Amino acid sequence: MAENEKIAKHLHLPFQSGNNRVLKAMNRHYDREKYLELIAYAKEKMGDALSLTSDIIVGFPGETYEEFQDTLSLVEEVKFTSLFTFIYSPRKGTPAAEMPDPVSAEEKGRWFKELTDLQEKISTDNMKKYKDKVFKCFVYGKGKLGDNYIAARTDGNLIIEFEGSENLIGSFQRIKVTEPLTYVLKGEKERN
Repeated sequence: MAENEKIAKHLHLPFQSGNNRVLKAMNRHYDREKYLELIAYAKEKMGDALSLTSDIIVGFPGETYEEFQDTLSLVEEVKFTSLFTFIYSPRKGTPAAEMPDPVSAEEKGRWFKELTDLQEKISTDNMKKYKDKVFKCFVYGKGKLGDNYIAARTDGNLIIEFEGSENLIGSFQRIKVTEPLTYVLKGEKERN
């Protein structure tokens, strides 16, 4: 990934939980330390060019608040670009569906909010480093910031929206970041 310009500098590496006991209960074949080792290696090779995303399950059966805190600390350490977060829900026929689950849905909801609030702060801080940077982006569709906006992705899979014509969709454009938002960058097309 680091050496080939044709490979996106985006790594989606799910970790599910930052606590080793919970990971074992989930039947994961890695632990927190191995996960952080992989992330450190990727960051060493790609530096700021790397965009990291992951999946997290909040409230796995038997997870305690103290174990959930390990997930928060891992998120704080890695500083993901964004996360795909879920509150555990049982699936019939899985071992987890038969496990005792003493934590209420309301409590899991509070944990979930704590996680998403943390990630929102991290994402906002992460995006600030892109202010005034220029990216070669692939324009893929209509944007959401306004009627005249179209959306593009950087080689790190970050979304930049800018005002432009829909005839740019399907092309590569050089876009300067004018305003970092939480999960999207606002930009403008460089003049040729």
